[in-house]
Amino acid sequence: MSQSHSSPAGKNERRRGEESSCLCAISLMGQRSGRQEGSKKLEMELSKAMQAEEVQNNAEKDEETKAKIQKLTSVFGVADLKNGAVGLYNIGLSCCLNSVLQVFLMNTCFTGILRRITVPPDAGQKTRNVPYQMLLLLEKMQCGKQKAVYPRALASCLSIHRVKLFVQHDAAQLFLTLWNLIKKQMKKAELVEELSELYTICVQEHLACQKCSFETKRNSNMLTLPLPVLDANSHMLKTLEDCLQYFFLPEELTDHNMCFCEQCGKKTPFLQSMKLVHLPQTLTIHLKRFCFKQSAHIHKLSHYLPFPEDLDFNEVLTENQCQADDKEKAAWKYEIFAVVAHSGSTSCGHYCAYIRSLTECKWYCFNDSHVCQVSWDDVKCTFGHSKLHWGETAYLLIYMKKRPQ
Repeated sequence: MSQSHSSPAGKNERRRGEESSCLCAISLMGQRSGRQEGSKKLEMELSKAMQAEEVQNNAEKDEETKAKIQKLTSVFGVADLKNGAVGLYNIGLSCCLNSVLQVFLMNTCFTGILRRITVPPDAGQKTRNVPYQMLLLLEKMQCGKQKAVYPRALASCLSIHRVKLFVQHDAAQLFLTLWNLIKKQMKKAELVEELSELYTICVQEHLACQKCSFETKRNSNMLTLPLPVLDANSHMLKTLEDCLQYFFLPEELTDHNMCFCEQCGKKTPFLQSMKLVHLPQTLTIHLKRFCFKQSAHIHKLSHYLPFPEDLDFNEVLTENQCQADDKEKAAWKYEIFAVVAHSGSTSCGHYCAYIRSLTECKWYCFNDSHVCQVSWDDVKCTFGHSKLHWGETAYLLIYMKKRPQ
């Protein structure tokens, strides 16, 4: 939030104004001994002029203050200055939806796009339009004075698009579903482009035949980086940086994973690798803490896995793992913005969101309708613990690009 400062030219103008007022007052005082009546009239006129100038200055200050307030409220997320952070009531197993919505609506870059959507022309289209219903919810959260609001209208809208209500959702899957619905229903091409630039990651996939020199490359986009928390031998990875390095490590495709080589004319062993091409303003990382066991039962991985407040991809990945120029890589410096955490088991769990307000730089815990201010130490409790399988663990990590100094 920038502060306005008076320019040197402005200061000089005010100084000249003050000097002229002083000179005028001195000359009037000099005239008083000779022309008493005339000086009184001049003093009265001067007094009126000064009062009028003061009223005008106050009016200009009021207009400037109003303009600042309007500017602030137009870009602030849900944690605005007037109402503080606002929760969402649980309308029946909606903790996952509430957490993901808060991550969207607390992102001022996203709400800046949302506020410029085209309003659907009729009531029926408004009911079915996800971006419009999100905008209504945002306005309701900002303009009201209640500690929490009901997201019923948006939930009903989502149900029209086959997002089931009153069931347990996976936060990573729900995030993708919501994002795709928002993008699909935005009418303005420039807003769709802005939304894509805000969230889309670009990687380059490499496939190289191990028998000949045949190689293929292709760029692909993704909305989240799905990071495994176990390596190929089921060993626990120790940090987020380890997970990132492992994700971009080359992998040999052999035996039943071999690929058909056009040059060899048969299936051969291939080396598969990925290189990072582009990172967005808002980076979403999906920690794959749910895995299938041999019995096809979904198992939660709750082991300790710390993630940093500041993340520089240039310090994590090697040159061979990047396919970008120096200008692109210079912007790969991030700070943590939000954490969607899961507690409980796969069959009976609960989601909440820890989000750092971009306007206040304070951490909040959004636990449905209950919202409270927390510290970074509280957020670190989501790192996990191997002995607390039902404990709270980070599932989605959202990082924001640092502004250039």
